[in-house]
Amino acid sequence: MRFAQYTAATALCIAASFAAPIAERQAAITDADILQYALTLEHLENVFYKGAISSMPESDFLAAGFSSAYYNNLKYIAHDEEQHVELLTSALTAAGAMPVAACTYKFPYTDPKSFVTLASILEGVGTSAYLGGAPLIASKTYLGVAGSILVTEALHTSLQRFNLGEVAPANPYGTALGLNPVYTLAAEFIVSCPSTNVALPVMAFPALTATQGIPAAPGITFTFTTTTSMPSTFFVTFVSGLSTTSVAGSVEGGMIVATIPATAMGQTYAFITNTNVTSSIMDSMILNGPAILEVTPPAPTFDISEM
Repeated sequence: MRFAQYTAATALCIAASFAAPIAERQAAITDADILQYALTLEHLENVFYKGAISSMPESDFLAAGFSSAYYNNLKYIAHDEEQHVELLTSALTAAGAMPVAACTYKFPYTDPKSFVTLASILEGVGTSAYLGGAPLIASKTYLGVAGSILVTEALHTSLQRFNLGEVAPANPYGTALGLNPVYTLAAEFIVSCPSTNVALPVMAFPALTATQGIPAAPGITFTFTTTTSMPSTFFVTFVSGLSTTSVAGSVEGGMIVATIPATAMGQTYAFITNTNVTSSIMDSMILNGPAILEVTPPAPTFDISEM
């Protein structure tokens, strides 16, 4: 009960903090848009976790090599995602907006192992979404709340990665993704949405698919596929942590081929771009993607003398 009261109070505080600037920023993406966008992603995660827990008992996870401790943490994650949905829904309602409802989804997992693998990817995308959306938020109050959710999503990501045997902190820095790249990835799991849902100011890019097994490694040749034709000159741009690195792409045997750069570590996003990106990637540069690949990080190095 105390938590419910706190959630309602927080939602009212958020609503008050962003309601005033909305009218002044009609031509741009508003904080209300960001709330609806975040709620769309949280609905997806909420349904994803509840569906797995309701369809696969703890015994299935134990038989697949996961521990009771992991399954217990899985229930906590489901609780977290539900709380995120309730907070964002309350904030939008308090601000006089109609919150988007959950959509119908399809998730390609068939057993606990494939579920945990997909959970790791989705949590990584969720973390990237909050990190990329933060600069668009006008309200400092809501920015603080978004930062709080970001921390929780990052904890979820680390838990899933660790239980897959991956390096949990594979990159010293988080990887930010813009609204459209995140929506491109989320749209793969959305079958349909209620007609009453407000239209989001986002679009999906043509898909790009990583065709090789994971994990990958820097310096190896990696292949991708897409249903669209490639221009005569294009680049495969890898976004990982604070690094954005473009390499020349080519088409061989119907596959898009590129070499993974040394800057790629952990969950990495690959785009087909029309230019050699030397700073932040912009939507106008993107032709396809992102695709997601897991890149094994190099061995850790540190100077013990700096103590």
